[in-house]
Amino acid sequence: QVQLVESGGGLVQPGGSLRLSCAASGFSLDDYAIGWFRQAPGKEREGVSCISSSDGSTYYASTYYADSVKGRFTISRDNAKNTVYLQMNSLKPEDTGVYYCALIIGTLYGSSCLDPDYEPDGWGKGTLVTVSS
Repeated sequence: QVQLVESGGGLVQPGGSLRLSCAASGFSLDDYAIGWFRQAPGKEREGVSCISSSDGSTYYASTYYADSVKGRFTISRDNAKNTVYLQMNSLKPEDTGVYYCALIIGTLYGSSCLDPDYEPDGWGKGTLVTVSS
């Protein structure tokens, strides 16, 4: 069964850190681009960060970030663990929301995955991040 499962969410104080994980089962993640998206209560879904599929010979992957998280969030992938991570530092209350990882089949065209109307090809069920004192 093909699945994406997010974990690592929770309650954190402003300025704190969390690391989200997106684990794949039923397929190999390194062949695909992966995106992280979030949805805050009462707001539209937004793209947070994306990582391209890795080059099998040199392990190079392009990464893209929304302006609101640049310098604070880092996306990475561990192909041996079939997992993509989102390290989130200096968290702010406005980072609160449900975070979803998503599968992107085919070519990732630059930061197009961050466009408001971008539709990935598959979704995890999400993990809740709450930033509050």
